[in-house]
Amino acid sequence: QVPLVESGGGLVQAGGSLRLSCAASGRTFSSYAMGWFRQAPGQERKFVATINGSGGSTYYADSVKGRFTISRDNAKNTVYLQMNSLKPEDTAVYYCAARSVDRMSTDKADFGSWGQGTQVTVSS
Repeated sequence: QVPLVESGGGLVQAGGSLRLSCAASGRTFSSYAMGWFRQAPGQERKFVATINGSGGSTYYADSVKGRFTISRDNAKNTVYLQMNSLKPEDTAVYYCAARSVDRMSTDKADFGSWGQGTQVTVSS
């Protein structure tokens, strides 16, 4: 288990931008693949983006490709999600997650550690 704390959510108008941060504890952060997921009211938690341990490989859900960018700073034990051109349908609680192996995944079952979530609301 890796303690994770998200920040950066908020209320933004459609077309705007937000950057989410997820700070991890521990000394082996670079050995974890990381992911971002989101959950809208009444819906299941869905994959958004994932990144490998070095930050050299990323993968996105089709719904956010070209608008969102996942990145990480291993010196700061932090992963980011830059969200541009936000749409009302991006409204959700966003969660970061850590996987104990350095292998990207889109399956939430592969991630053993989760943050508390941060609310993102996009108004039309």
